[in-house]
Amino acid sequence: MQANKQEHFYNIGVSYKKADAKTRGKFSLSKENQIALLELAKEKDFKGIFILSTCNRTEISGFAERPCQLIELLCEFSEGSIHEFAKVSNVYKNQEAIYQLFRIGTGLESQILGDYEIVGQLKQSFKLAKSLNTTNAYLERLLNNVLQASKRVKNETKLSSGTTSVSYAAVQYIIKNLPDYNSKNILVFGLGKMGKHTCKNLAEYTQNNQICLINRTEEKAAEFVKEHSSIRKSVIENLSEEIEKADVLIVSTGADKPTILKEHIANNKELLILDLSMPENVAKNVTDFKGVSLVNVDELSKITDETLAVRQQEIPLAENIIEIHKAEFNSWLNHRKFTPTIAALKESLENIKNDEINFQKKKINNFDENQAEILTSRIIQKITTQFVKHLKDEDTSVSQSLQVINKVFQN
Repeated sequence: MQANKQEHFYNIGVSYKKADAKTRGKFSLSKENQIALLELAKEKDFKGIFILSTCNRTEISGFAERPCQLIELLCEFSEGSIHEFAKVSNVYKNQEAIYQLFRIGTGLESQILGDYEIVGQLKQSFKLAKSLNTTNAYLERLLNNVLQASKRVKNETKLSSGTTSVSYAAVQYIIKNLPDYNSKNILVFGLGKMGKHTCKNLAEYTQNNQICLINRTEEKAAEFVKEHSSIRKSVIENLSEEIEKADVLIVSTGADKPTILKEHIANNKELLILDLSMPENVAKNVTDFKGVSLVNVDELSKITDETLAVRQQEIPLAENIIEIHKAEFNSWLNHRKFTPTIAALKESLENIKNDEINFQKKKINNFDENQAEILTSRIIQKITTQFVKHLKDEDTSVSQSLQVINKVFQN
């Protein structure tokens, strides 16, 4: 990318708002692919870029001359095409892109309003980009402001009241749809973040003591059940056998392809499957069996409870907090943009002032240097203040104005 071209800050991506689970799955990026994408971006000299890829969204935020440069990167490392992206995407530029990150970080863009799991994911995404040296001072400051706003929204509003997330929604679904849920055999397959939350929510919101956990890495499952004595551990080799015993199967394996296939399930089996994974980890054809019900992330996220009504009322408060921190960021941004030029302008005016005072001292008898110093300093201050006001005006083309100031006042 050529440095002399005008670059803008963009946020491009797909989310649950326009793209269904299957489409989002196509655009999701594994950690390996995120690393590969960021490495290529660095080679191509993108000035600041990071990726957020979760079950509900995959977004790239970064600097480019045109958004298509970021879109091409996303399509190169995912299974989605540019044509598909155009149908379901969001493309935000400059202030809109900044606002989008504030909305994500404060839970306003979460599929379940106020879900704060996204904050941890945002921090991890940025940490990964920083470790690969694809961030810059702009992104660092922006993320810092987003996280400050997020903290205030969480502490000062009820936007996250009555903890709700996809893992919580899964447990609520079981409670609402299985009258005798406390006596059902529940199998949790996968112990990523979602699996852990699900197990904890099952322990907190039910009295079910027939929960079994299987994880590909057995040591992690063993470690987890030590702290949660009501949960039994089994091994991956016994997956089909444990599914045979289960009334409910909760899948959160986080694999790129389905981990639960038709052959894992017996033909005459009554089974409720909740797939919390993105991309989906349960093969669609399991529903060929009459007794099998399959519920995915999108369906779970439609679950509403009384807390969502409270959360809706908190949106204006959250928006006010966003505005404060967004203004702080923009103030820093503007200051950073024109401070060197204003400093140079002031220096030029100071030089003109000093030359003029020295000239007048020689010409005028009893010349009052102190009064002249006070008067001219005030004039310089007013001139620079007017320039700062002009540069801060939203309608001002800062780059053009800076060019003019530099041309007129700098040697």
